[in-house]
Amino acid sequence: MVKERIRSVHQDLPPNQKLLAEFILNHLEEISFWSIHNLASQAGTSSASVVRFAQRLGYAGYPALREDIVNILKTEINRDHVSRIETLEGDVLSRVANQDVQDINDTLKQINRSDFNAAVDFILVAKRVYTAGLGISNLMSEILAYQLNQVGIAASPLRSGPSSFLEQLAFFDKDDLLIAFSYPPYSEETIKLAKLSRKKGLKVLAITNKPAAPVSFHSDVVLSVKSENVLFTNAFAAISVIINALATECAHRDKTKAQSMLSHFQTINGISDEQNT
Repeated sequence: MVKERIRSVHQDLPPNQKLLAEFILNHLEEISFWSIHNLASQAGTSSASVVRFAQRLGYAGYPALREDIVNILKTEINRDHVSRIETLEGDVLSRVANQDVQDINDTLKQINRSDFNAAVDFILVAKRVYTAGLGISNLMSEILAYQLNQVGIAASPLRSGPSSFLEQLAFFDKDDLLIAFSYPPYSEETIKLAKLSRKKGLKVLAITNKPAAPVSFHSDVVLSVKSENVLFTNAFAAISVIINALATECAHRDKTKAQSMLSHFQTINGISDEQNT
């Protein structure tokens, strides 16, 4: 495995390759999604150096090295899943609640307020907001779109189904905004959507679990929101706080639009009540 191979040759590596080795060990999760050019750029080296390093470890080339990294991550995730289930005991309710509170507090500390304000700016000036994600990220993307609609922001969640995210990209306009939710296990489709959206000229806002998550390299603004959970799934307490905060700040900055939507909802609810009497 790549970790053992790196450790076995580390002492004999020249300084530049030692730096590359340490960079790889510290970014295994991200590298599983990176091309050789991405890795070389992020590590501050060349693609040729990456190839030589992979061959020094005994791999045929970078693809074989990355495949080994992917296998390592799969093994570690499965082991972690089993370990977390086996250690569940005592007052589970309190453990879960305390973890959620910790996620929220950590998120408040790590989110740069200028990034949060920039995210709101993007939402308010966008012609239409598209939200996207798979798994738990899909649920969060639908909630954000709903919340934004409630305050007068035209927002639509992308749904996986007959059309893939990349196929739905054909309907995006350069004045639109993509908000991509990306949490482990990171979806390659979501990352490609972010990458191609930026190439098309859209602004991209990423909501993910850490600043160096794969989707962050294809985003204009990144909101890093913790999702640690007692179980092996992603918790969404802190993500829900950010969703609510984004919608609330949009309403605060554009009160006229938010009040117009409130009046609209009151009108249609009044019509529904009259029809039911």
